Amino acid sequence: MTKLTVLPNSFLTLNYRLTLPSGEDYINTFIDRPATVLMGSGQFAPCFERVLIGLGVGEKKSALLAPEESFGERKEELIQWVSLGALKEGRDDDIQFNPGDVIEFNAPSGAQYAGVLQSINEEGAWFDFNHPLAGRSVTFEAEIVAIL
Repeated sequence: MTKLTVLPNSFLTLNYRLTLPSGEDYINTFIDRPATVLMGSGQFAPCFERVLIGLGVGEKKSALLAPEESFGERKEELIQWVSLGALKEGRDDDIQFNPGDVIEFNAPSGAQYAGVLQSINEEGAWFDFNHPLAGRSVTFEAEIVAIL
């Protein structure tokens, strides 16, 4: 009988952990409950999918991913000014914004994107649209629970 392994289009259940260089967990499904993903569907970053390819049920693998292999380098051009009018557009009038908040926006194409509020005043706000892990190495550890 052929051993079932993760393929580029597999539907699988896994436990995984993303750890920062400090040793702090960014995500850890080992302590909560496993995730179920369809490989190649965009649910999981391609850098993580590459680590999983070829693994069988019960197998574990860990990989240290440099920024250029995972979430990219930080880009100063992704720190942008948003006018207060644009920020409040389509939101409740009494909404409060605070530095550190992650705010979602709708692109003209209909796609959604998010930025972290850096600072705000009566005219607008500075947002960082870099991924929160951009510029940081991460350790990705996974264990395959099931291949469906």
